[in-house]
Amino acid sequence: MTNLTMPAARHFGWALKPNDSAYFNIHERPNGQFIVVLNHALLRGVRAEMIHWWFLNFTRLSVRLPDTPNYEGHEVPAYLLWHPQDHLSAELSGHTARDGSPQRGTKIHIREAMQYEEHGWAYPVDTKLQVHYVGADGWAMGKTLPVFGLVMMLRIHYRDAYEGDVHLGTHYHYEIVIGTSANNPLARFVNKRLSSEFGPEFFAAWQRHNVIEVGTFENFLPVLFAQREDLSNLTYSRPQDPAPKGAQQGHDRVLFDARVKGFASATDAYAFQAFDQPSFL
Repeated sequence: MTNLTMPAARHFGWALKPNDSAYFNIHERPNGQFIVVLNHALLRGVRAEMIHWWFLNFTRLSVRLPDTPNYEGHEVPAYLLWHPQDHLSAELSGHTARDGSPQRGTKIHIREAMQYEEHGWAYPVDTKLQVHYVGADGWAMGKTLPVFGLVMMLRIHYRDAYEGDVHLGTHYHYEIVIGTSANNPLARFVNKRLSSEFGPEFFAAWQRHNVIEVGTFENFLPVLFAQREDLSNLTYSRPQDPAPKGAQQGHDRVLFDARVKGFASATDAYAFQAFDQPSFL
């Protein structure tokens, strides 16, 4: 249950990517810790510098929607463009860079719901995470608990993909670790409590949420990035041709399989994740 109120859905007219456009795996370790790996299809028309710019700025941006039903002429947080239904708010606090952008140690408070249209508030997120990595190649945020240390880490990797000199899009790879790496009765109890909130059912809904979320970069991010010189007057109009651009699948099956196998055999999932290091892509 929650007392949060979700804004009205944004009917942008986008063709949303299906789940089978990405490789997805969820694995439970013997101590009850969960590992999620998701390898997205290429983000066509999107460059890595655009995604880096987005992570530095999205919590502070507002966008005018001149022709979106229920929002005509209204200015809304840019976070509402990143998903047509599931997003509520994202706010920074604590120690930020001089320009107000996030850096290591910044806190980010995220409010959203997984597949809200289907599940309502069954799978809510209303939590503060700490930023652990901000780079031109990725983003990491997580949570710690006294005594146990890390109990959650979300690590995103991205890089430009080329065929010769031709830019194909951006490769976007996501890994999540939920739970402490310790393996004792108290640690298993903590992991069980965490899995009751962020377990397999939650991540089944999250899979659909994230495939849509990341896929929407193709629709809105190049438009906003082109307006980056005047962030006070951002505008997004509905596309005239929302037709899909063809079927896709996860970009790198070999990498995906290797990461899933590596997590399964690692003695410390957080060490294997290397969340605070430059991307392995």
